Amino acid sequence: MEPQSIEVGGQSTRVLERGEGDPVVVLHGWGGRIESMTPVIECLATSFRVVAMDLPGFGESPAPRGAWGTPDYATYVTDVLAERGIERAHFVGHSYGAKTSLYLAATRPPLVDKLILQASSGLRTPPSVQARAKRAASKVGKVAGRLGRPGRAVRRAIYDRVSSSDYRDAGALRPTLVKVVNEDLKGLLGRVKASTLLVWGTEDDAVPLVHARTMEKLIPDAGLVLFEGAGHFAYLDDPTRFCVVAKHFLGAS
Repeated sequence: MEPQSIEVGGQSTRVLERGEGDPVVVLHGWGGRIESMTPVIECLATSFRVVAMDLPGFGESPAPRGAWGTPDYATYVTDVLAERGIERAHFVGHSYGAKTSLYLAATRPPLVDKLILQASSGLRTPPSVQARAKRAASKVGKVAGRLGRPGRAVRRAIYDRVSSSDYRDAGALRPTLVKVVNEDLKGLLGRVKASTLLVWGTEDDAVPLVHARTMEKLIPDAGLVLFEGAGHFAYLDDPTRFCVVAKHFLGAS
């Protein structure tokens, strides 16, 4: 079955359904799309009804109106599932898709059965010396931008040097990115009732392993599986192992 475009609440989204059985929702990370989760979808579709989507603003789904935060994305995912007749499902998410799944598990427990979080974002850490230096440089850039054309050139040079690739590439989603990066879900972790599997690459340089340890400690029923040598995309670095681990955890027959 090919992805299809649907409209829910005035927002158009591309959705893919594949397989039969208990529903499993697969959510991609920031900058991803349905196709970026292909190994996960193909693995799980042999045992489950998999529902994957391009979150608004990614893939072929147009950007939402205004700056959305994770609560907005969570509400939208819930509405899409309701449109598909799904009241409860397993969730498998990567990075920002994992964060959205985690938020749903904490705030809508009846919706989430089991939860697999691969390199989930959602926790904040105190800024490093490097991060503080970047913030200081950004402030200089803002001031320089008020000094006419030469100042704007200086500002552009500074921003190009210190801004993250996600921020530079965000385009219309830049206000949304700023909003979600500043969220901290730590206070919600104790409210997650779903059995949770955390999957992390030991060489993840996007979401530090300490975040996985914190989630494992604070989510009541959570376990952590480490992929040695894998990075932020552990499910792509070792898709065969991820498939075996995910299917076992979800109880595939």
